[in-house]
Amino acid sequence: MRKILVRTCISALMMFAATAAHSASVSIVTSFPKELTDVYKKAFEEAYPDTTVEFIGKSTGSAVGFVKNIPVGQRPDVFWASAPDVFELMARDHLLEKAPEVRNPAVPPKIGQYPMNDPDGLYYGQALSGYGIMWNKPYLQKNGLPKPAEWEDLTKAAYFGHVAMSSPSRSGTTHLTVETILQGEGWDYGWSQLLKIAGNCATITDRSFDVPDGVNKGKFGVGLVIDFFALSGKFSGNPVDFAYPTKTAVVPASIALVAGAKNPAAGKRFIAFALSRKGQELLLEPKISRIPVLPYGDLFDSVPGLYPNIFGVARRVKVRFDASLAEGRRELVLELFDQTISSLLPELQAVTKIIHEAEQRLDARPNERASLLLKRARQIAYMPVISEPATSPGQQTTKQGKIASEKALPASDRPWQAAARKNYMRAMDITMEAMTLISR
Repeated sequence: MRKILVRTCISALMMFAATAAHSASVSIVTSFPKELTDVYKKAFEEAYPDTTVEFIGKSTGSAVGFVKNIPVGQRPDVFWASAPDVFELMARDHLLEKAPEVRNPAVPPKIGQYPMNDPDGLYYGQALSGYGIMWNKPYLQKNGLPKPAEWEDLTKAAYFGHVAMSSPSRSGTTHLTVETILQGEGWDYGWSQLLKIAGNCATITDRSFDVPDGVNKGKFGVGLVIDFFALSGKFSGNPVDFAYPTKTAVVPASIALVAGAKNPAAGKRFIAFALSRKGQELLLEPKISRIPVLPYGDLFDSVPGLYPNIFGVARRVKVRFDASLAEGRRELVLELFDQTISSLLPELQAVTKIIHEAEQRLDARPNERASLLLKRARQIAYMPVISEPATSPGQQTTKQGKIASEKALPASDRPWQAAARKNYMRAMDITMEAMTLISR
């Protein structure tokens, strides 16, 4: 009896060892929400029962440092995110590894003029994203607001207090939206437009998801979002819609094998799955509503009606997104937004409100001197406090001709914030002078 028990135990141990030898795990660093990662975890583990999936949620900004600080051979296996500039940074820091065998040949080489995959084969487009404007239809109807179509629409007086966006330093997708506006409009006009839009905002949220959630619920009328936020709201039954402005961009959200991964074979298997027809169809689930990189024809009847023709959108939009440019000035743009917009939102809202009111009064009672004053007030309130970076993002020339090396300054010294506050106060004073002239 004892011999039988020993043989049974040995057999069980051998079976456990065999199972362990064939089992694997794959770890994935991503900024994507749980609604997406849960779907992919379930589908992948059903397709490959011998492999378990672990998702490590990290913001886009912190993911690079997280991967870099883990010893080679112990790092997560896959990096998966929306921001093309972050993949440029990871490639530059030698944190990605080529995996040509995972590529799906059915994926087109470009979306518009933008490469679908990294030319050096370090990362692969897995979903497509565009940046634009989301709105709540009953909210607009209740408040008598027209449907917005262009970024410029959101600067108009009618939208004051009805718009929301998130801070780009807290949201990788908002950073891409901000950078798209800057690249599409140019540095000076782009910042002017961002300041005008932010002045019309009811709030600047900490999380990117708070914007579409607020629009879905009718808390805000309009939000600046990446398309899948709006599409997931729309196809989940919320009364919302979305438009791609003319000056926007369509770029791939990418997936890559991490250099020094703990289990690169499992990582490659997951990437290949995400790029396969099955993995692409998962993007179309209502709560995800992302746009596949595979042409719709390859997905047969899986694509919902009224889904955007993203390849058509990419052909007509006017911004050819430069990921290298975005990566090179990323920290500058984030800091500049926080100092001149996020931290001074009440002041920016106040000057925007008074300018709108003065212009409305001027329409009713024209005054040449007041008109000139309001034009000047607008110029001062909405001008960027630094010029476009020419070389090093850490050293910029201010409008006053001084050099501000932001990274060399103590944390308590925020010169861009001080310059912006001065502009808002001066514009407020000039507007009040114009209001006095109009009231005579």
